[in-house]
Amino acid sequence: MDDLLESIRLSAAPYGLNLIAAIPATRYDLAVPSMRAHQIDVHARSIILIGNGGRDMWRAFTEHAAREPGWMRRENPLDDFTRNAIEGSVVPAIRASGARCTTVYPFIGDGPKLNFMELGKLSGLAGPSIIGVVVHPTYGPWIAFRAAILVDADIDAPGPALTFDPCPSCTSRSCISSCPAAAVAFPTGWDIPRCLTHRVESEADCANRCHARVGCVLGPDHRYPDDELAYHQGRALRAMRAYYDSHIRSHRSR
Repeated sequence: MDDLLESIRLSAAPYGLNLIAAIPATRYDLAVPSMRAHQIDVHARSIILIGNGGRDMWRAFTEHAAREPGWMRRENPLDDFTRNAIEGSVVPAIRASGARCTTVYPFIGDGPKLNFMELGKLSGLAGPSIIGVVVHPTYGPWIAFRAAILVDADIDAPGPALTFDPCPSCTSRSCISSCPAAAVAFPTGWDIPRCLTHRVESEADCANRCHARVGCVLGPDHRYPDDELAYHQGRALRAMRAYYDSHIRSHRSR
C-alpha cells in the first residue's frame, strides 16, 4: 500500500496537508471503543489520518480565498477549503487505486465521529502535552487534524510521533509562565474551566493567540502566522462562550 499513501501525499500536498499516517482500524477501535471506526464503515480495515503542520495549509488557503471572491464571508471558510481539498483531490486519488473509502471530518458536528486526538497519538502523528493540544516532534503544537479516511485496505504506516511524550522531560516549561490565566500546570495539565473563564471574562488577553501554545519550546519556527492565530482563537471563543453560559455562569447563579 506504499503506492496508495504516496498518491495521497501527492494529492494532498498542494493544499498544505503535509501530515499523513495510517493504522489498522482494529487498533483504533480497541483503544477507543466509544467511537469505533467499524460503527461508521463495517468494511474499514485501515484509517488514514490527514493533517497539517506549520504554515503551508494557511498559505494555500489564503491563496485560494484570494482567487474566490466572497470565500472569507462563508460561515466556515477553512473547513470548506479542507473539504474541497479532500473530496476534490484526495478521495479521487484513493478511488483511482481501487480502494473503497469513507471520509470523517472533525469539524462536522452532525456527521460520523472519531476521537481525533486519540487517533493522532495512535497513528504517530502527535503526542500529548500539558497545554491542551497534541504536539509533533518537528512542528510542535502547530498542527491540526483535518480528516480521517477509512479504507478497505490493510495499511500500517505510523508517523514519527509514536510514543512521543515531551512534557515530562521539558526543562523550561515556558508554556506555564506564558499563560495569563495560570491555566497550565505540570503534571496536571490544562485547567479547562480556568482557561475558559479567563477567555470569556478577559477576552483581550487571549483574543489573538493562546499564549501558552506560543510559549511552547517545540517547533517555534513553524508557528502559525498572526492572522491564522487570530482566526482560530476567534472561532474557539464562540464555542467557549456557549459552554461558559450553560455550565459556568449558570452554575454561579445557583
